[in-house]
Amino acid sequence: MADFFAGESFAVVDLETTGTRKEEGDRIIQFGCAIVKDGEVVKTYSFMMNPHRKIPLAVTNLTGIDQKMVAGQADFKHYAPKIREILQDTVFVAHNVNFDFPFLNYELTNAGFEALTCKAVDTVELAKIAFPTLPSYKLRDLTASLEIKHANPHKADSDAYGTAVLLLKIIDKLASLPQATLNVLGSLASGLIRDTGDVIKVIADQSRQSRRKLPKDKMQVRNLVLKRQEIPAVEHGENGHFPVKDTDKRKLFKGKINYRQAQVDLIDRLHDFVEDAGQRVMLAEAPNGTGKTFAYLFAYAYQLYSGKKLVIATPTKVLQQQLLDQEIPQLLRVTGLGLNAEMVKSSSHYLDLDGFAQTLYQNSPNKATLLLQMQILVWLTETTTGDMDELQLTSQQLPIFNQLKHPGDARVASQFASVDFWNLARRRQEQANILVTNHAYLVNHYMDSIWGQNPYLVIDEAHRFSENLQTARMDSLRLEAIWGSISHLRNLLYFTDNNLLRQSEENVQLQFMLDLLDQESLDLIHSLNRMQKYLYQHKGQAISQVVLPNKRLQLTIQGQDLFPENSQFRPLLRQFQQQLEQVRIHTNQIRYLLEQEKDRFLTDEESLLEELNDQVDLLEFYTGKSYQLADLLNQPLLDHLGFVVNVTNPEDALSSNLYWLSLDSSEELHKIYNRFDHISMISATITNDGNFAFAKQFLALPNLGVSCYKGKASFPMADHLEILAMDEGQPEPDSPRFLEELKNILTKDLSGQKHVLCLFTNLDLIKQLYFELLNDPRVKDYELLAQGLTGSNERITRRFVIAERSILLGADSFWEGVDFHNCGIDLVIATRLPFESPDLPEVSLRQHYLAQRGWDVFQEDSLPRAVLRLRQGCGRLIRGEDDYGQFLILDPRIWTKSYGPAFRSSLPAPVQRVKASELKKKLKFERKNARQLQE
Repeated sequence: MADFFAGESFAVVDLETTGTRKEEGDRIIQFGCAIVKDGEVVKTYSFMMNPHRKIPLAVTNLTGIDQKMVAGQADFKHYAPKIREILQDTVFVAHNVNFDFPFLNYELTNAGFEALTCKAVDTVELAKIAFPTLPSYKLRDLTASLEIKHANPHKADSDAYGTAVLLLKIIDKLASLPQATLNVLGSLASGLIRDTGDVIKVIADQSRQSRRKLPKDKMQVRNLVLKRQEIPAVEHGENGHFPVKDTDKRKLFKGKINYRQAQVDLIDRLHDFVEDAGQRVMLAEAPNGTGKTFAYLFAYAYQLYSGKKLVIATPTKVLQQQLLDQEIPQLLRVTGLGLNAEMVKSSSHYLDLDGFAQTLYQNSPNKATLLLQMQILVWLTETTTGDMDELQLTSQQLPIFNQLKHPGDARVASQFASVDFWNLARRRQEQANILVTNHAYLVNHYMDSIWGQNPYLVIDEAHRFSENLQTARMDSLRLEAIWGSISHLRNLLYFTDNNLLRQSEENVQLQFMLDLLDQESLDLIHSLNRMQKYLYQHKGQAISQVVLPNKRLQLTIQGQDLFPENSQFRPLLRQFQQQLEQVRIHTNQIRYLLEQEKDRFLTDEESLLEELNDQVDLLEFYTGKSYQLADLLNQPLLDHLGFVVNVTNPEDALSSNLYWLSLDSSEELHKIYNRFDHISMISATITNDGNFAFAKQFLALPNLGVSCYKGKASFPMADHLEILAMDEGQPEPDSPRFLEELKNILTKDLSGQKHVLCLFTNLDLIKQLYFELLNDPRVKDYELLAQGLTGSNERITRRFVIAERSILLGADSFWEGVDFHNCGIDLVIATRLPFESPDLPEVSLRQHYLAQRGWDVFQEDSLPRAVLRLRQGCGRLIRGEDDYGQFLILDPRIWTKSYGPAFRSSLPAPVQRVKASELKKKLKFERKNARQLQE
């Protein structure tokens, strides 16, 4: 840093305040500052101040500063002259400078002093640019990720010091970047907050003078610097033989991994299955801690010498990454086999270098877009994959993503063809022995040539495979959205102040096309409205009618009831498709004419052309959806299909939209199974009461020809897991008292637990509890996270894992769809037995479908699913033999209902009945016991 900012002083400031609304009386309660000069923190300051107003409990919970600590202190006016003196002739730096700088100036002017006019720099933006792959840019998380030590997070003096060290690390990282990258960053930097961009410009300008060479591991294409890519050499795993004897395995494992008999038993059973040409499908349940991933990798690895590939499908991309980063490298270390493994996912995950390069020449991006562009420029110097998941973005809603996502085509003429990330990924996949994908990608691309000839398949977490297939097949024809797009198109062409019709009066060809499209688009809207009326008129056929919280009407209807034979909807749909296609073609022709003659008559041709391009893309998208629906309706029987008519305004037929889903995936599952060889379906929870019958049913497996294996735990689960269930005195989940009892547990009974996962089946209850707990001092040491309220599920999961103490309130996928790797959950609370809500359309449709086929829906579907989900919720706790924890069930129905024994017997440890009055002691006692066990 000293080389770039010689003689420059940075005043790194952090304020603690009574709140964020300075105009409404919030005041500073602590001023912290660290002075940075010539690459070092040379001095620090800390002033505690009396705000002459009450410090809110939430602020005390966060900062630890209470009323007593400030009562005897001087107020801000007393310190104002000293603060002005400290900050004079410095560059003001803060983590979120647009809070600290204006707040401090407001206090200064209120105290009768001039506001600061020095430069102001933001370390949040700089950190995002310099370290683009970090999971969080909160100061506490940044200092943890970058190993910056500061004693008291959320205290102004400590945070100022931590931010100062962060600034130094940012400058060092930026200074290490290639010159071409710095040049582009410098050209974009003026769009950053206040004077933040000056830091980048100074480094770019001064670095240019030294004429540094591009490192050998980097390459430059146009103005982008990339990390050099390498395609690994082809390996076939011919240097090893499967160790049949247990003694040979012990020898192989020694000093590398623990020998676990339960794991070895699973390995042997899988190996026998793969060796037996007469077997095709195996179902295996391997309890948590067995090491099932290593087991199936080991069993298949020695079979890959022939060039056949192993395809592994997991439910989530997180588990995909875990396999590639941890499990497969461990396999190769233990076995010494020479195998290559690659990730397989959609092309949209990969950066399109052509698209990204084009965005750098577009004018005036918004702040979020600008930051993303700058992050990508730095990331390109580091990534070996171009997989945008590495950026850990929690949202991809910005319009720029349409240009950034690779469309999946082969790039030939592009300047970036030789370094195209998607094409490189495909080449790696073609040469790999092991391909790791996810359920959703597999079900949509099972015929892809990338899998090779007659490949092996392992479906991990197989209990979720059928549902993931059904989710992948869910789709919609959002008629209101189509109506909105056509209306927007008509507005652009005919009705705005500067519409195209008015601008093109002298162009005869364009006028003809506009007149033609005017009538065609109106006809299309009329056809669309007729389809909406048809759907609305069939609400009497609905299995269920539900008014959603957003006041929309949800109609759930079986396929043959909504679209009986000779239904009028089919000709309506055909007419709609023809008209939609004509509107798309003629809109595209108008766009082409404008491209040819735009300079002659258009005053704002660039923006209009972009709008028309977007509309053509949307019309093509909607056309595809309409043909997808037509293909479904052309099937001879529709009893396996369910439809949902979602009516935005229950009184208006013209607000109807159509969604569809499959109720029976057996045919599609059989097609997938026929593509692969020796398929292993493995899960920690796939049996009901030790029986595989339900699993065979929902995975559409034949009764004969399926091999089943139920593994044993590799350690005594009861020594690691305690299961508690509240007795009959606990209010049932639908009781008005239930929320208060749950709040009492979280505020009074927790005792040393660091990570608490609270599982719900109702998002409304999560919302109520979250706001009840938000400012409660009894949970002040916990970061409170809530599904639907504190960010996306991905962001919540990351925050939960990296926080020192956290409580997560979650539903749906948090029961079993999220992997809290390396987190160490101490307590999982199941608020109720997880029966599916019959109001969910997929549930009501499936249950109706099964009832028509003579099923006892509760005993054969609802109960087994709920039992499996409870087991999966319990499985969040003990992932290995080093984990200890407690599973608390609040629903007293586990004791009072006839189905209670089915839940209790399914769990991996005895269920203990506990009274509310005993809970605090029970939790405290068992936490101590867990520590003793660990010691």
